[in-house]
Amino acid sequence: MNAPMTAAPNLRTTAEYQAMDAAHHWHPFMDTKDLNAKGARVITGAKGCWLTDSEGNRILDGMAGLWCMNVGYGRDEVVDAVARQMRQLPYYNTFFQCTHPAAAEFAEMLCKAAPAHMNRVFFTNSGSESNDTVFRMARVYWDCMGKPTKKIFIGRKNGYHGSTVCGASLGGMAGMHRQSGLPIAGVHHIGQPYWFAEGRDMDPAEFGRMRARELEAAIDWLGEDNVCAFIAEPIQGAGGVIIPPDSYWPEIGRICRERNILLVADEVICGFGRTGNMWGSETFGITPDFMPIAKGMTSGYVPMGGVFIADRVGDVLIEKGGEFIHGYTYSGHPAACAAGMASLRIIQEEKLVERVRDDTGPYMQKLWGTLADHPLVGEARMKGLVGAMELVKDKATGKRFPNEGKTGTMCRDISIGKNHLVMRATRDTMIVSPPLTITREECDTFVERARKTLDDLADALTRQGALR
Repeated sequence: MNAPMTAAPNLRTTAEYQAMDAAHHWHPFMDTKDLNAKGARVITGAKGCWLTDSEGNRILDGMAGLWCMNVGYGRDEVVDAVARQMRQLPYYNTFFQCTHPAAAEFAEMLCKAAPAHMNRVFFTNSGSESNDTVFRMARVYWDCMGKPTKKIFIGRKNGYHGSTVCGASLGGMAGMHRQSGLPIAGVHHIGQPYWFAEGRDMDPAEFGRMRARELEAAIDWLGEDNVCAFIAEPIQGAGGVIIPPDSYWPEIGRICRERNILLVADEVICGFGRTGNMWGSETFGITPDFMPIAKGMTSGYVPMGGVFIADRVGDVLIEKGGEFIHGYTYSGHPAACAAGMASLRIIQEEKLVERVRDDTGPYMQKLWGTLADHPLVGEARMKGLVGAMELVKDKATGKRFPNEGKTGTMCRDISIGKNHLVMRATRDTMIVSPPLTITREECDTFVERARKTLDDLADALTRQGALR
């Protein structure tokens, strides 16, 4: 177990920070009125896999921040690399025929780690921007190929590709669409490969092929000459860590090849070792034309994203596309590149991918799987170091509790507030994604606290009369 952390002294009390936050800080993905009434949890420090809050509690971070702290908190190698870069060249743009050493070196380093058929990367600042970039770049590709009608993207219901207008449209989150009048024109959605919730009456392999063939049906309906690309996460992250049946991705790949559709594997969560390979595409045998990346790209130390472009696409764009009229002020920011290089060196030198594949991943999967015996758990699944457990009222049928999402929120609050373990709730699915540096001892603590949370949740539901 890590030694207790010594956090910097708070300049104000927790209540003062909460009042300041409520008065001036509008949080993402939050009911502001509800948050302000409760008061935000104030995180003041972190080391390894552990957070410290303003009350001195040590909290095991089961979500790696927001899927991103792959090398863990407090890595001086990353901090020092950023500091050196900021003293040397804190910023310059990559417009106007300019580059800088950090951008050139990081681009080369990334492409050496990418799938062999991908040798170019476009820098962005987030996963959302990466998917916006793909949306435009893929359409330009088909213009260059003399097929200007191929404009429609096909995504999946409950998929997540960011919260910009384009990213949220590519994703299939119904709540985001309802609130914002999305999706924009040119985006169509098909079903997700969510066997537990939508296919339990079928053999998993049969269900996976059925859901994949919805892509073929959509192409037929929309017209092959109108469809640009299919975009999907290897594992749906924010949608509930939906791990597709093994039959799913091979069928998707076949359809895209045969129907002349670009394949976009959104690696924002799955990339940089999360699934036990460097890329989720390796884990599932995907050969993408574009790979949006972010999160683990810098292990969250500095915001950054990017897009890998397959050679067959990039060569056409370079030869025929002319100026790609798209980019960001901070594309290839020197400090972000420095953070990314330091993070990737840690991943490679400490063999974190191999560790997740061969050691802590299988160990954590075995422990996590034991939670399936709990009366409230319908399924406990995990791939690499990303997992989920389904909260149910009836294990035999998979029946959920009324007002789906309420039980998950209760579980999340008990886990963090009482048992000091960060688990995230997506509806009534608890999802986890710890730093890749987690130890076996910390895996033991993680699952012990998760089980204690389930027991505490059962007690609370019983007191409410929800369990009879």
